[in-house]
Amino acid sequence: MIVDLNLQNKTIIVIGGGNEAEKRINSLLKQDCKIIVFSDLVNSKISRLSKLKKIILKKKKIQDTKFISKLKPYMIITTTNDKKINQKIVSAAKKSKIIAYSSDNPEESDFSNPAIIDFENMIQIAIFTGGKSPAMSKKLKLKSEKIFKKVITKQDIAQIKIQKIARELAKKSIHTQIQRKEYLSSIMSDKKIKQLIDDGQVKKAEKQAILMLENWK
Repeated sequence: MIVDLNLQNKTIIVIGGGNEAEKRINSLLKQDCKIIVFSDLVNSKISRLSKLKKIILKKKKIQDTKFISKLKPYMIITTTNDKKINQKIVSAAKKSKIIAYSSDNPEESDFSNPAIIDFENMIQIAIFTGGKSPAMSKKLKLKSEKIFKKVITKQDIAQIKIQKIARELAKKSIHTQIQRKEYLSSIMSDKKIKQLIDDGQVKKAEKQAILMLENWK
């Protein structure tokens, strides 16, 4: 089962400072969460993220699991080359009911990482082998990406952006879920909004969606 966790405002700890840690950090940066990285050595990209205050970097080598009870994170991702400490961290996290992932032992982890095809952080398509073959997930992602880029258009992305704004506003003024669905569906089928999107006038399309909401009965 593939799920999309809501990590907004959650504390996520990443152990390690190499390429694998960097990959996990990059995927977390889009989630609007607090990222704390523990490592005595980090690569240049992680160091730059720290300087830009995108992450909190604690330059120390993790040798025990005391940090877990102190920081009480929502999730821990460990990417070190030390299998023993990785296992200790995962075991301690599970005892504290904290979601844990070890890059060298996905079978013992609480989740696996699918290969993600991302379109402007609006549409994500996961290629997932259940941890059986991350290499094949990556290969299939590259093959699938070429196909999906032909299927998913800029107009689709624009419609999602408009739907997001309209949905938030509709929650405040349309009190039943059925009516909200009808309103959002009407935006997708509205010819004027479609034409504005096709013409690249997304802001005007947004205003039209808001006008439709103001006149909604």
